[in-house]
Amino acid sequence: MKLLGLDPGLRATGWGVVSFDGEHLRHVANGTIRVKPDAPLAERLHELFRNLVAVVEEQAPDSVAVEETFVNKNPQSTLKLGQARGVALLAPATLGVSVSEYAANLVKKTVVGVGHADKNQVQVMVSHLLPGVGIHSADSADALAIAICHGHHLPLTNRWQKKMAGAIR
Repeated sequence: MKLLGLDPGLRATGWGVVSFDGEHLRHVANGTIRVKPDAPLAERLHELFRNLVAVVEEQAPDSVAVEETFVNKNPQSTLKLGQARGVALLAPATLGVSVSEYAANLVKKTVVGVGHADKNQVQVMVSHLLPGVGIHSADSADALAIAICHGHHLPLTNRWQKKMAGAIR
């Protein structure tokens, strides 16, 4: 199963792809989408959308995971991050790829073992879990962590959804 993780941002959006074959985890690709910081918001969001669609088309993941927004001290920053996150949810959905969301603390707990791990700890564990990986940026390391988290939680989520669908009938 090929999984794409996205760490959305208005300046930089990290992306990372991993494949899961049962218990085996393998790095496929990772990168960072950077948009023009001085462009109007609508143009930045459109540029982000186009680039995300291109990544999804090129990587052809089976599923996508996006980190949930945390609330910053600055409400304006939170709102803008939420808009970038909306684009990150929309781009794969537009192409018919399923999208899941994970809280940052769950991603860190899954990958590092501690829900309040710092970015450096996440990057070190991603490098350990994916030996030989060339990490493009801190944002792409976070995106790889999101994809790894998704790979660990997706089988349980799928079983739960099937069970709930059977209970509704």
